[in-house]
Amino acid sequence: MQHMLLLHGALGSAEQLQPLADALGGYVTVHKFNFSGHGGRPFSADPFSIALFSNEIKGYMQQHAIDRAAVFGYSMGGYAAMYLAKHFPGKISTLITLATKWHWDEAIAAREIKMLDANIIREKLPAFATQLQQRHAPNDWTIVLEKTAALLLDLGKQNALQSEDYASINIPCLLLLGDRDKMVTADETIAISQKLPAAQFSLLPNTPHPFEQVDISLLAQTIKDFIDSRYLQTEEEPH
Repeated sequence: MQHMLLLHGALGSAEQLQPLADALGGYVTVHKFNFSGHGGRPFSADPFSIALFSNEIKGYMQQHAIDRAAVFGYSMGGYAAMYLAKHFPGKISTLITLATKWHWDEAIAAREIKMLDANIIREKLPAFATQLQQRHAPNDWTIVLEKTAALLLDLGKQNALQSEDYASINIPCLLLLGDRDKMVTADETIAISQKLPAAQFSLLPNTPHPFEQVDISLLAQTIKDFIDSRYLQTEEEPH
């Protein structure tokens, strides 16, 4: 049974992915962990960055003696996994992403950073503020917001992955997007899938951006079908 890592998104935690882990249990050996500063994990001395989170994926794999694994990455987790696939070939066997924002510029970053104002969240979305406080305790959730905003600002200045990087990522990839996602566009996701040598793009019906609103049964089956199809194709290729 192969290993599969589940990676959470910005402001998220491994706990959010437990329903998917349960749905995939018995099909793969599931692993999930928190990026630094998330889910109560101590902050790294380094600023939040795609490179930092990518190195933390690699570190988790080394710590658990996982040479190679399939990966599911939600949102930012998908970007960090793709970065790992680019810079450490061979670590990821198959990559499935959902709701990953691939294209960043300064205007997009500025728009997203506006939604990371702790005072506005406390005033307008008190339930979400409480959720973030509980999710990241004992860490200060407002620091998670600040560090995430700085990460997005850096991405706005320069994407961690450039257009030419994708051509060298030769693993099977499935880029998923919810048809009701208001943050990520189909155009940018399709554009990246076309740059990857072995990628597919698929829309999930009735699916917005937040992971809590994703149909977990549908997502789990989509992941299984893609992995199964890759194994079948490999078996059918001439040796």
